[in-house]
Amino acid sequence: MKEPSPARTHSSQTFAALDRALEMEGPLAAVGLVIDQLEQAGEHRALLDALLLKARLELALPLIPSGTFHDLHEPERSRFEDRYVQAIHRVGERCLELGDIPTGWTYLRTIGEDERVGRAIREYQPDDDDERAGAIIEVAFHHGVEPARGFELLLERFGTCSAISAFEQAAPRDDAVRAACVERLIERVHRDLVASLRADLASRGQVEPPAGASVAELIAGRDWLFSDDSYHIDVSHLAAVVRFSVIVKRAQTLALAVDLTEYGRRLSPRLKYESPPPFQDTYGDHHAYLGALIGRDVEGAVHRFKAKLAELDPGEDEAIFSAQTLVNLLSRVGRGSEAVEVAVANLAGLPETALFCPNLAQLCEQAAMLDRLGEVARARGDLVSYATARLAMGPIGHPDPGSHPAV
Repeated sequence: MKEPSPARTHSSQTFAALDRALEMEGPLAAVGLVIDQLEQAGEHRALLDALLLKARLELALPLIPSGTFHDLHEPERSRFEDRYVQAIHRVGERCLELGDIPTGWTYLRTIGEDERVGRAIREYQPDDDDERAGAIIEVAFHHGVEPARGFELLLERFGTCSAISAFEQAAPRDDAVRAACVERLIERVHRDLVASLRADLASRGQVEPPAGASVAELIAGRDWLFSDDSYHIDVSHLAAVVRFSVIVKRAQTLALAVDLTEYGRRLSPRLKYESPPPFQDTYGDHHAYLGALIGRDVEGAVHRFKAKLAELDPGEDEAIFSAQTLVNLLSRVGRGSEAVEVAVANLAGLPETALFCPNLAQLCEQAAMLDRLGEVARARGDLVSYATARLAMGPIGHPDPGSHPAV
């Protein structure tokens, strides 16, 4: 375990006190003095060594080890292991108490106490000039100890551009955490866009819009806001956040994302980024998709994305991506039976690792169509999926979700 720390020189009085403690009170008192001195000085690596020295002394083990504790015989090995864990815990906790979360993590992670570090990160509130923030973000987000809070800190500390780059390069694996990160981005970009629009309107002597006005309301009837290729926020940030927003589940945040697409649709064509199918019209297509997720023109959105899929060659990467996008849309707007048929027709044989939509078994279970899963599995010669469907349907051939809860 490496922990960079400056070399320290203890005073001659400290060494004299150690000698007196050893002569007058014994070895344990002397080691206790060493531990106290190192803890006060914040010398964490040396403190760990001192705690282990005390453990060896109390367990009557050689004070100068010739190997690791794995070389010890039982029961000494287990006893020393317990003391080792206790020592690591004490040092790690002391680091956290002092606000040194990164160093605390280097210790506590070795004994599986990431959650304790996560709690410290959740409670951490940096000042504007807090030099620890970057290292804490590294632990929280990039090492995955508390990625949602780490992303918040990254966004607050280093801004939207850095947060988007970090998300694109190292998005958390957990779906809920990933969605939480995107929610923070949507909220930040929406807030910044509203502020920028209000500032522009004020500079032109416009009547102050009511508090809480949406982006759509701020730009309604004001085409001159977009004249001469004008824009009010970094358009690359806007496009990225709109693309990310399809994974969000909270209706309130989705509404903000739809509001962002209202702005994006009004931008000059030269400021719009084209996306791969089925979102070639980045803002128009996302407006339809995200709007459907909050109940706006669901039928129109479903028709739009079915038509897009029909234009593509089956089996091509773009068709597979579009089919999964459509499956997600249908599943989320309550049209599960249609989602099943789109998956059957377009995603056959696709490995689980290539899916970003529910698999066929999950879709069939959600739509109460386990009999369809059995039919498809039998036609494909998939014995495991067929058996899964038959078992999940219950002994009389009908779904019995109560006796077979989802795993």
